[in-house]
Amino acid sequence: MLPAALFRGLEDIGAERLEQLEELRLRRGFPMTALLSGGEVETGGPCVGEEELRQVVENATQASAHTALDRVRQGFVTLRGGHRVGLCGTVARRDGQIVTLREISSLSIRVARCVEGPARALLPELMEHGVFLSTLVLAPPGAGKTTLLRDLIRGLSDGDAGPPQRVGVVDERGEIAALWRGEPQFYVGRHTDVMDGCGKAEGLSILIRGMNPQAAAVDEITDPADVGAVMSAAGCGVALIATTHGGGIGDLERRASYRELLAARIFRRLVVLERREGKRVIRTEAMP
Repeated sequence: MLPAALFRGLEDIGAERLEQLEELRLRRGFPMTALLSGGEVETGGPCVGEEELRQVVENATQASAHTALDRVRQGFVTLRGGHRVGLCGTVARRDGQIVTLREISSLSIRVARCVEGPARALLPELMEHGVFLSTLVLAPPGAGKTTLLRDLIRGLSDGDAGPPQRVGVVDERGEIAALWRGEPQFYVGRHTDVMDGCGKAEGLSILIRGMNPQAAAVDEITDPADVGAVMSAAGCGVALIATTHGGGIGDLERRASYRELLAARIFRRLVVLERREGKRVIRTEAMP
């Protein structure tokens, strides 16, 4: 996706450090930076200008910048492989709604990786008498909650903590399984069915009616509509795995929509992810 001058600057970081790459940040008027496990560092190369920003968007979406910007009302574009480009700039509105970005001021290219392993140790803590308990994964942005969610889906589907289970996944932004022409780019298990590119309510309804899942997974519950979709699915007797932003149960209790979800006791386990000195720490709690 990167113009040649920025790519050459990225190479200066070195192959070993690039293995740690989590994000690239392109901000107009400054050199590109790389977010590594130890923090954000400047790369070599020139300062980023308007042309470089527009070129990255065009390369990422295989479209003209004008066409591409009409697709980013939510502020990001998902790429083949589950990678994501976040966009900031000056919005254009129509009838009070954001319809596009007139100008781009910065980009964040988030690198997606499939990491297998954490679920093997974690899943036994999320089971009770051989039954998976609905689980909410809570973490600040960039802590790896989607990566952990993906591995939990894989572990349930492949039977890491008991018999394999049928898992339905609503991959609204194409970041969990990253379907490409119907084939997941990330391994999510042998007994997993994926609905890609649709909203949580619609996707959960289709999966429950058509695929008879034993568990269903969604990423980033962010608004009342998402909460309603999850509560509706739970009423159908399906175990749930979901993620949301936050640092602890207190953060959820301060949100009106989540208070209803907590009161309904949909989720029985809470998995909290934290970053400490560049390392990811995972702890499990019983929901109150």
